[in-house]
Amino acid sequence: MTSKLKKRGLYAVAASLLLGLGFYLIQSRSLQPSAWQWNLPAHFPVPRVPADNLMSEEKFQLGRHLFYDKQLSGNGTMACASCHFQNLAFTDGKAVSMGATGTPTLRSAQTLANAAYHPFFTWANYSLVTMERQMIIPLLGENPVEMGVNDATLPVLLQRFKADATYVERFKTAFQGDEDPIRLENIVKAIAVFQRGMISANSKYDQYLLKKTALAGNEERGRALFFSDTAQCAKCHGSFNFNDQVISEGAQDVKTPFHNTGLYNLGGSGAYPEGNSGIAELSGLTQDIGMFRAASLRNIEVTAPYMHDGSITTLAQVLEFYAAGGRVIEEGPNKGDGRHHPNKDVRLNQIKLNKAEQADLIAFLKTLTDTEFLSNPRFSDPSTTP
Repeated sequence: MTSKLKKRGLYAVAASLLLGLGFYLIQSRSLQPSAWQWNLPAHFPVPRVPADNLMSEEKFQLGRHLFYDKQLSGNGTMACASCHFQNLAFTDGKAVSMGATGTPTLRSAQTLANAAYHPFFTWANYSLVTMERQMIIPLLGENPVEMGVNDATLPVLLQRFKADATYVERFKTAFQGDEDPIRLENIVKAIAVFQRGMISANSKYDQYLLKKTALAGNEERGRALFFSDTAQCAKCHGSFNFNDQVISEGAQDVKTPFHNTGLYNLGGSGAYPEGNSGIAELSGLTQDIGMFRAASLRNIEVTAPYMHDGSITTLAQVLEFYAAGGRVIEEGPNKGDGRHHPNKDVRLNQIKLNKAEQADLIAFLKTLTDTEFLSNPRFSDPSTTP
């Protein structure tokens, strides 16, 4: 989400944190800390990890506890997990989420699955280049307020954890040698390690690639369509993570495209709803209006509603939208014909899909659901699972 931070107090804390994050260490499996195992299938590369926040089981488990703890919010009413439910692939099933003070966000909560492979974070912010950097937005952001941490609430928040003997020990173990481990920087690092460890790689399609199962007839037809010029899906969703912005250990050539899919075209002016103009909000360029990151399609079956603002309800409607080459809104404040947006990706005009083909594509997309990930105790609330 796009947020503004105060240029005092917490801004200085955030700035100090950001200076130390963003330099990457290209780690090999042999150089990983002995306590950490990625356990990746052959078609998944090793994620790239920041040099100053290496993976460890201790940080992962601390991050897991913090992720589910409402004490992390300013008023103690909201956890990261309040907008990221495991059974929904760490989305929340809402068009937009609600912050700790009751303020709605502008965009839909994204899945956290395989976020370790993102070169940029959120829907449309090319300045957020590490998960650690992204974490300060929901924590400290003011417009909109999400977790509600600020100058007044940060000391209270830290004291909550310092007064908890279990947390004191967890921080001490996770950040050995740190004389003052319970601080904002380490909270961010621990949660980032937990989120970086959220790998979803065991869907039916992954089992198919490993030759452990076969696809049904409609699933196979959908797979063939997905990677064809007829459907054009793979043009933006063709990576192992089914998106087109991917970074991993040792990656040299990282493509970072953003796309306008013809979702809006207010009054034929080329405008998008206020506060939701894509990367144009950063660049100020007209040609960037409506440009958003292509989301991963993994676990797409459970992450409705869809698009950056949750404005499309079902997968069937998503396929209809793409088959139509964009969306026409007949009335209301967003009235307009997105099919004719000047920034629309022209590849949408090449999509030719009848109803049967759309149904086959949906059948294939459902093979990307990783049911193990959606219920794995390792990612679950530690208050309910060991």
